[in-house]
Amino acid sequence: MASSTKKKRAPTQEPVVPPPAAASVGHADDAADLAPIVGSNLRRLRTKRGLSLERLSQLSGVSRAMLGQIELGQSAPTINVLWKIARALEVTFSALISTRSQSGALILRANDSKVLTSKDRSFSSRALFPFDEPRRVEFYELRLTPGGVETADAHAPGTSENLVVTAGTVEIEVGGDTHRLETGDSILFEADAPHAYKNAGRGEAVMYLVMTYAEEVG
Repeated sequence: MASSTKKKRAPTQEPVVPPPAAASVGHADDAADLAPIVGSNLRRLRTKRGLSLERLSQLSGVSRAMLGQIELGQSAPTINVLWKIARALEVTFSALISTRSQSGALILRANDSKVLTSKDRSFSSRALFPFDEPRRVEFYELRLTPGGVETADAHAPGTSENLVVTAGTVEIEVGGDTHRLETGDSILFEADAPHAYKNAGRGEAVMYLVMTYAEEVG
């Protein structure tokens, strides 16, 4: 079982939004594929809620200019920016990256995966579910380079994260506590407060995350 030690929380720094050329996915082709999808979904969800770009900017903390570039498909946002937008719109993460498809069994080939990354490329997230529609439960593969730290803003109220470490050593900071997880350890926590993941080992850390929202939205 993972041990817990009290740790003073450092102030969460707002991510610096890069110019449109800074992609949020693992490859340029992925960015080209996701940018128009995210833009279309953002425009639809914002309009549905009767929000102007200016109002959404105030709610999300993302600049109006960046929101406009995203809606036009000219910029692929980073993971943190997507989470800020999803939180402001009160929708799931998948609501922004989903595309509608026919029902039935679907195989997700590893070579076709879309990998979202942090600005410094130390953190990556691969969705292990189809982008066919918004859903209440989402499944991800997370990877952190040695020494890598990924901070996350609070998700929607009632959101929980159930995470298992399959390689490496990871420290999860949530609610002012730091939980150290070794390979095989898992953790379940309420994610409606700021939290962070840190690779405390010498090699790449691999985690699998099940995120559950309080209710299906989006």
